[in-house]
Amino acid sequence: MITATPYRTVSPEGAPSIEIFHPANRPATLAGRRIAFVWDYLFRGDEIFALLEEALGEACPGATFVSYEKFGNTLGGNDRKVLAELPGKLAEHGVDVVISGIGCCGACTPAVVRASAAIEKAGIPTASLVCEGFAGQARAVSPGLGCAWLPVVEMPGYVDSLSNAELRDMVLSHTANAVAKCLTTQPAPQGKAATIYSPTEIVATGDFNEINEIYRVEGWSDGLPIVPPTRDAVAEFLKFTPYPPDRLIGCVQPSGSGVTIWNVAVNGVMAGCAPEYMPVLVAIAEIMANPAYGVEHSGDTTGGDPLIVLSGPVIEVLGFNCENGAMREGTRANTTVGRFLRLFLRNVVGLRPGEGDKCTFGHSARVVLAEHEPEVAKLGWTTFAGRKGFAKGSSVVTVGRFTGDTVVGSIYGRDPEDIAIYLADGLIRQSCWELCFTAGLAPGTLRPLVAISPMVAKTLAKAGSNIEDLRERLYRHARIPAWKFEAYIGKYSNCVPGRRTLRRLHEDGLAAAHFAESDDPNRLVPIVERADHILIVVSGDPYRSNAMVFGSNGLHGFPTSREIRLA
Repeated sequence: MITATPYRTVSPEGAPSIEIFHPANRPATLAGRRIAFVWDYLFRGDEIFALLEEALGEACPGATFVSYEKFGNTLGGNDRKVLAELPGKLAEHGVDVVISGIGCCGACTPAVVRASAAIEKAGIPTASLVCEGFAGQARAVSPGLGCAWLPVVEMPGYVDSLSNAELRDMVLSHTANAVAKCLTTQPAPQGKAATIYSPTEIVATGDFNEINEIYRVEGWSDGLPIVPPTRDAVAEFLKFTPYPPDRLIGCVQPSGSGVTIWNVAVNGVMAGCAPEYMPVLVAIAEIMANPAYGVEHSGDTTGGDPLIVLSGPVIEVLGFNCENGAMREGTRANTTVGRFLRLFLRNVVGLRPGEGDKCTFGHSARVVLAEHEPEVAKLGWTTFAGRKGFAKGSSVVTVGRFTGDTVVGSIYGRDPEDIAIYLADGLIRQSCWELCFTAGLAPGTLRPLVAISPMVAKTLAKAGSNIEDLRERLYRHARIPAWKFEAYIGKYSNCVPGRRTLRRLHEDGLAAAHFAESDDPNRLVPIVERADHILIVVSGDPYRSNAMVFGSNGLHGFPTSREIRLA
């Protein structure tokens, strides 16, 4: 029975850890100005920019234009490099103002605003083109970039649903005028500044139900009851880390908040974790703050969600389940650590639905997937952590974002080739638009995951197969016709503009050479660039021959590992 004991609790959020700046000064007119286009290579930007150049060229005598091709893709595999080089390239081309676009999804909208922030910070005015359904997200991520009022131009509707005539009418009758106004009118601060709490400040007082209602209203909970994060509860977690509570792990987008040992502990308390899980939580937070992971992309509309994979002695020491029901709620360690990550993303990273998070559907919080190392050891196979370069006996956490999963059930037979064909079919079923991370948007970054039960692993081992052999077989069999690959990324989803063939993508430096060996549209091409891009983990019930395949979200949550430092 829950008692009426009053709790005094702290905030789970992080404090801003970014440089604050104001928008650049605007010119009085665009006449005679040099106007550049900066693009995330999505949502018909090339068409929209051409129409804007036509309209602004006519309305603004003497205006000249610089193509987006001079600056690179602000959402591609080299987006960080592109943003770092933008100020210099704009200066090189004598640019006065910039039109940045196109924000029409949950990953591309923050990318547009990130580009605009880098440009405004360099003293050049911008107009960020964002479809109306994503204007709220654009404004939500702006403060986390250092400026609470980066100017946004809302485009009515959804550009991919417009006919050519409708798109032209929208740009000429609405967007061109809005862009001109945005670039020549000094923006004013918008909205009320967010409340910032000091780490140990008491933000709520009440009994269990009252605390939960306050945290629900504030958006700090995931809709389930949370454990009240009192100072004493947080202090228990801090005993299991050698770091001071104010240690800054890093800064995360879209919130712009600093990740500290303190706010990691607070969210761990709320998730129902045991204090001794703290070293795992810190390692997860370090991954979230690592640029290699790319947490800033986590609010995309396709809603890929993170999966935590655990390896090493920590599994047994802390009681993680790696057997029957390995991904089912019911084991405290697996369930609460998975929940911790979801709360951390909400409260520290700033991913809340309708704001920084624009997922269309999303998934429930994933419990931790723990590797069944005793079975792996019996087979003499390398562990998941070992294949990622960690020493034997290390405790390692890996986090990657995966778009979906499917069970490959009741695997029959003893032939490694037959087993690989069945598993490869599962990989194919979890790969469609995601193939833009193999060729196109961010080539060579697709990392699908196959979890096989110990029984499947034993069957393969008896036949002389191992992890490396299985990956090679999967690479050979997880293939689709080239025309279908091209349709998934250029026709059905438009993730790669221009509906380019794989041969053309190779010529553009966006696909490996073996994707362009022929012009035959029916030739079979692999879903990943290389065999070792397929991730494999042994886990689950030792007495059932099943597997689970996870689709990859590529560089938008790239699988990243960290060693866990147990006390």
